Amino acid sequence: MAADRTRLRNDMLIASTLVVAGVAIAVLSLHAINAAPPQEMAQATQPLQTTPSPEPQQTAPAESKPGGERPTTPAPQPARPDADAQKAGARPALPPAPAEKTAPPIEKK
Repeated sequence: MAADRTRLRNDMLIASTLVVAGVAIAVLSLHAINAAPPQEMAQATQPLQTTPSPEPQQTAPAESKPGGERPTTPAPQPARPDADAQKAGARPALPPAPAEKTAPPIEKK
């Protein structure tokens, strides 16, 4: 019985020490945050300069209109080179798509 009380007292001492240490670390961290001078945020005052691209700019997609009409701009090109480029040795950016897998039809009971 006395051993249980001693063990409980030791466990409570360790637990309370850990709680006090956690609170002390939190207080010191908050003090360090408040003690630092406020930092200023940088703000851009001029527009960013972009380098000219060698390709011509594509047109922006048309805005959608209420009523369900879709934009009329061309769709993006697939990630595969055309047939002439493949003959010349260009490799596609994506691997070939896997073949579809079909299962036998499910029999009705």
